[in-house]
Amino acid sequence: MKSVKAGIIGCGNISSIYCQAGEKFEILDIVACADLDYDRAKARAEEFNIPKAYTVDELLADPEIEVVINLTIPKAHAEICVRALEAGKHVYVEKPLAISLEDGKRILDIAKDKNLMVGGAPDTFLGGGIQTCRKLIDDGEIGEVVAATAFMMFSGHEIWHPDPEFFYQVGGGPMFDMGPYYITALINLIGPIRRVTGSARITYKERTITSQPKYGQKITVEVPTHIAGVLDFENGAIGTIITSFDVKGSKLPNMEIYGSTGTIMVPDPNTFGGPVLIRKHGSQEWEEVPLTHGYQDNSRGVGIADMAYAIRSGRTHRANGDLTFHVLEVMHGIHEASASDTHYQLSSSCEQPKPLPTGLEEYSLDL
Repeated sequence: MKSVKAGIIGCGNISSIYCQAGEKFEILDIVACADLDYDRAKARAEEFNIPKAYTVDELLADPEIEVVINLTIPKAHAEICVRALEAGKHVYVEKPLAISLEDGKRILDIAKDKNLMVGGAPDTFLGGGIQTCRKLIDDGEIGEVVAATAFMMFSGHEIWHPDPEFFYQVGGGPMFDMGPYYITALINLIGPIRRVTGSARITYKERTITSQPKYGQKITVEVPTHIAGVLDFENGAIGTIITSFDVKGSKLPNMEIYGSTGTIMVPDPNTFGGPVLIRKHGSQEWEEVPLTHGYQDNSRGVGIADMAYAIRSGRTHRANGDLTFHVLEVMHGIHEASASDTHYQLSSSCEQPKPLPTGLEEYSLDL
C-alpha cells in the first residue's frame, strides 16, 4: 500500500514521538516539518532525517503533502486545521480539537465540504492496555456495563513544567488538559454520552511557579482547576469524572468500569500499556489479565497511522473528527452545567470506535 505523505506543523517536545512514528509505520511518510521558529523546524528535520524544513506557509503550499499533523499549542489548533483543510489537506491534531465548540464545528464542516478527513489525539485508547479492557467488555467478561469512574488529580504543572502558564489560561485547566484522555477512553469502552452535569471551581486565583527557569513568577488563574462531572451514556451507564490541579495526594484509581458481573480496573489512559485487573462477582481477589494487544509502550502516532490507512482504504479511522468533537463538547458541557446549574444535553454523538483486531504485526493496522 502506498504510503501517505505527511507534514508536521509545530516542532515542540511532543513532535519527536510523532517523528518516530514516521520512522516505524510504513504507511506514514513524514516529508516535512514547520514551526514559527524556523530554526526549531530545521533542528527537528535534521534529527529525524526529514527531507524538508519549512515555514508554515511553505508546508501548506506543498502539493506533495497529503495530511498535516497539527502539533501547535491549543490556541492555534483551529487556525492551523482550517488553513490545512482549505489547502486541500487532511488534518490530524493534538488534543483538544479546538478551544471553542464553534471552531470545532467549523473544522468538521470544512472537512465535510471538501471531502477530507479530520483526526485527533489522544490515541492512547488504541494501546494494548485499553484495547485489552475493550475486549474484556465486548466478550462479556463483566456483563452489562453499569457505571464507571475516572480520576485525574494532582497539584498542578507549575511545580515541574518550564512554561506552565497556558495550563491556567482559557483552553487549559485540568479538564481540557487531561480530560481528553479519560473521556476518549470511556467512549471507546462504553460508547457516546447523551448528557452531562458538573461542578467546577477556581481554588487558587494565583499560582507561583516553582520550576525553572521561571521560578517565583506568578500566574493569574483564568479557568476552573477542580472539576467534578457526571456522564450519562447513551446506553444507560453512568460515569463519574474528577479532574483537578488542586489535590496534593490521592490513592484513587485512574479508571474503573463496573459491570453486572464484575469490575475492570483500567490502566492510566495517558499511557499505552497495563496493568489491567479484573475482579469477578463472588471473588475476593483482583486478577491481572495478560494484555491481548500490542502498542504497549509509548506509541503516540498510532492514531495518525490508523488515519493514513483510512485515507488509502476509505474506511473510518478510529480517532476521527466526530469522536474528537464529541469529547470537546462533553468537556464544555461539564463547565457549562456548573455555570448554569443545569444538566447539559449533548448535541453531538459519535460511533463507538471499532476495536483493534488481535494478532496485528508490529507497526501495522487493519486495512
